Amino acid sequence: MASSVFISRLRGMPAVDSGGDPMGEVYDVVVQLRTGGRAPRVKGIVMELFARRRVYVPMERVYAIDTSQVVISGAVNARRFHRREGETLVLEDLIDRRTVRRGTTEPRTIYDISMAPGRAGEWEINQAALVPIAKSRFGTRPSFTIVRWNEVPDLSPDVQDAKDTAISDLLDMHPADVARELHDMEASRRLEVAQALDDATLAEALEQLPDDEQVALISILDPERAADVLEEMDPDDAADLVADLPDEQAEILLQNMRPEDAQDVRDLLLYDEETAGGMMTPEPVVLAPDATVADALAKVRDEDLPPALAAMVFVVRPPLDTPTGKFLGAVHIQRLLREPPSTMVSGLIDDELEPLHADDHLAVVSRYFATYDMVVAPVIDAQSRLVGAVTVDDVLDHMLPEDWRGIQLDEAR
Repeated sequence: MASSVFISRLRGMPAVDSGGDPMGEVYDVVVQLRTGGRAPRVKGIVMELFARRRVYVPMERVYAIDTSQVVISGAVNARRFHRREGETLVLEDLIDRRTVRRGTTEPRTIYDISMAPGRAGEWEINQAALVPIAKSRFGTRPSFTIVRWNEVPDLSPDVQDAKDTAISDLLDMHPADVARELHDMEASRRLEVAQALDDATLAEALEQLPDDEQVALISILDPERAADVLEEMDPDDAADLVADLPDEQAEILLQNMRPEDAQDVRDLLLYDEETAGGMMTPEPVVLAPDATVADALAKVRDEDLPPALAAMVFVVRPPLDTPTGKFLGAVHIQRLLREPPSTMVSGLIDDELEPLHADDHLAVVSRYFATYDMVVAPVIDAQSRLVGAVTVDDVLDHMLPEDWRGIQLDEAR
């Protein structure tokens, strides 16, 4: 990964997936200007697909930037990019803009802007290249001056009104803190904040709000944005939320979701909410019998995998997507850590661990977790196929009082 990149050279650069197959070209870079002496945060890139559709790719999906291409990892949402409140496009909004470097009086033009990974791993704007307003004589190169980002007023605004400052502060908060702020807001203010937040942060914050507030907030978003947020939620949480919506509204949102994400939610909606099937996620760590310990550890090492799901891998006959082929058993991560990398996982299965059944009620599920001292458990259907996994937080969520999230947010004030 490059340490510092001037953004103008990215325009038109090929974007490829992790296998090297072309996806499109870089069109622009999306940043969030911040107050309080903080460098602008790079939120993502705008990629132009070969169909001339421009889509948004969060920086978390940008695996590498080198001299000839940008490598994208994971799935990319193919919906058309729409700029949100608080977002600035570097090439479209800032390049060629006239400015005055702080501490000087001579007007200059922003010729280029560079970005680099910050201390916390997030990309930030770090420098700008300025040139004099007067044009250079033919055949001569302009005189560049490289300055720090905070010497350019356009990158470090001194003053914003109170409302904009509050939104800017929220954009940097942990999702749990965002949820607490949303809980205390008026409905109109919630909409402003929701429109400014990225999909992933809003999804995580939504998951921590009381059910009625989740419904109220998702209902005031336009269907496409609401569908984007549902796609970022854990499938079981998204299914719980969709189940609380009027049937017509729920169907509109499902039709706006990516087909594979919508199908996960539809499958979960077939189960009663208080059963293992209704509580489970359809995305556990699944391996074939001939997979090795090294294969298993590579899967559970995924930083996007919740810790509870990483505690166990499930061995099945193909196909490996849920509902899988026949469920063969589960292997604890502690066992994986004690075995040679070349050992096959099928030989490490815990023979004493029985799976849950999709129609097992909450009472059965809670006793199961207490008996086996588990944080995650496999769920099978009547054909002995693995259909998902229940985590201990899913069980607690259904055992606590219905309004426990609201109580917790009120007590945190």
